[in-house]
Amino acid sequence: MSRGVDIAIRSGYVVPVDGEPITGGTVLVVDGRIAAVGPDAEVAVPDGVRVVDASGRWVLPGFVEAHGHIGVHEEGEGWAGDDTNEMTDPLGARMRALDAINPADVGFADALAGGVTSAVIKPGSGNPIGGQTVAVKCWGRTVDEMLVRQPVSVKSALGENPKRIYGEKKQLPSTRQGVAAVIRDALTRADAYRARRARAEADGEPFERDLTLEVLARVLDGELPWCQHTHRADDIATAIRLADEFGYRLVINHGTEAHLLADEIARRGIPVISGPLFTTRSKVELRQRTLANPGILDRAGVKVAITTDHPVIPINFLVHQVTLSVKEGLDRDRALATITTNPAAILGLDDRVGALRPGLDGDVVIWSGDPLDVMSRALRVFVEGREVYAWDEERRAGTVVDPYYRESV
Repeated sequence: MSRGVDIAIRSGYVVPVDGEPITGGTVLVVDGRIAAVGPDAEVAVPDGVRVVDASGRWVLPGFVEAHGHIGVHEEGEGWAGDDTNEMTDPLGARMRALDAINPADVGFADALAGGVTSAVIKPGSGNPIGGQTVAVKCWGRTVDEMLVRQPVSVKSALGENPKRIYGEKKQLPSTRQGVAAVIRDALTRADAYRARRARAEADGEPFERDLTLEVLARVLDGELPWCQHTHRADDIATAIRLADEFGYRLVINHGTEAHLLADEIARRGIPVISGPLFTTRSKVELRQRTLANPGILDRAGVKVAITTDHPVIPINFLVHQVTLSVKEGLDRDRALATITTNPAAILGLDDRVGALRPGLDGDVVIWSGDPLDVMSRALRVFVEGREVYAWDEERRAGTVVDPYYRESV
């Protein structure tokens, strides 16, 4: 995405998330990055900078969706738009969600309408190892323009999904023990690969690269976190066991029964991306699904992010899941962190997004009121200072700027 957009959003109720709210505050964005945040009287706006009046409105950072399939599982497109899982190979570490994202997916427009400006897009949970995840902005012509970071993590899955898919193929893995064995075998090979590669480099010898093992070696080296799809408590315990064995950075994704192991997860400092929280209990491993999960984990000291798992739950409902989690016990003062600073920190994006802080990207959303009030809506959305969405009260409809023409709303 091109830089060079300057804007000052003034006189709003500014909620930086990582700092105290400011009544009558200004957010100054210069060249697409936040240059200053503070009371109106303390932020000097340079001549020529476009000024947006946010009087009577709430001003927040764009939300961060920590786990979804927007763009790789397009809505209303059937098989033609579903590139979520490469089901033919249980070891898909070399696969990249980046290569399957369609920026024209209507879900990106929904994201902006819900105040979501960044999303971490992941392969699905059909494979024991699904592939590399990527963080993008929710507006742009190509995924390369939208890119925040690639790769962000590696996606892996335990539980029902991989054992069902490969069991139906009559091949390994068809049980939970088989899924764990496939993951363990792959990581063991990656460890041996690292040693062979290091010897070849030390001896100045040629070395044949294996793209799957190269990625897994980065996991073992601690460069990439391991995003583990897991619901049931026993599967969460397996995820922890594997992480202990190989020493990688574990991030629990979904964690439907994580509240049952909250103390153990907290003791180990493992973050949890919780959700989707609006689903029915559609399979056995979702029997313990509860909106109380984020609050229980948060009180135990776990760093929590909340996800829609779009398109499982529409991405514009992200903030509503937070609202109902507050209703069920999540601390109100820390609630917004679950879709801003926490996912950014968990996935290593906090140098770019997640808060209103100088140096971060100018991703700013003007809300009609408190976003945790279900009657509030995102009125204007700025991505790196560029206004990309606006709500038209007269038409009762939102408009997304066409990224191919980039005209102002």
